[in-house]
Amino acid sequence: MKLAEALNERADLQKRIQQLRARLLNNSKVQDGEKTAENPAALMYELDNCCAELETLITRINLTNAAAVHDGKSITQMIAERDTLSNRLGIYRDFLNSASAVVNRVTHSEIKVYPSVEVDKLQKKIDDLSKEYRLLDTKIQELNWLTELK
Repeated sequence: MKLAEALNERADLQKRIQQLRARLLNNSKVQDGEKTAENPAALMYELDNCCAELETLITRINLTNAAAVHDGKSITQMIAERDTLSNRLGIYRDFLNSASAVVNRVTHSEIKVYPSVEVDKLQKKIDDLSKEYRLLDTKIQELNWLTELK
């Protein structure tokens, strides 16, 4: 099984677990003399099996990510780089939006407000980081389809 297939399976299991959670909550109480729509014990059994399967799959994915190396970096390192790059980009974009927002003045006596940074230079930096993120994410996706799961 390729790493990408395992990642898809992990996502499916995570969705299934959330569905089981919702179904369990829907069947957590019953009126006197009534029956639940579904058997909570059967749902809990299915949940336990899904969680055990997910744990095994996550372990295998993590071991594979740590062992697979491309250009001197493991997939784990590349994921960490991508995640921190994404976080930094989000903060820069929010800052740029705030800095470049137009402040309307009602009268000429109101104080003028200017951006605290050069908006065009920050936009260029964001564009460069965005390209770096896209290239890195594409490489990770490619490796996911080429790497065999351990």
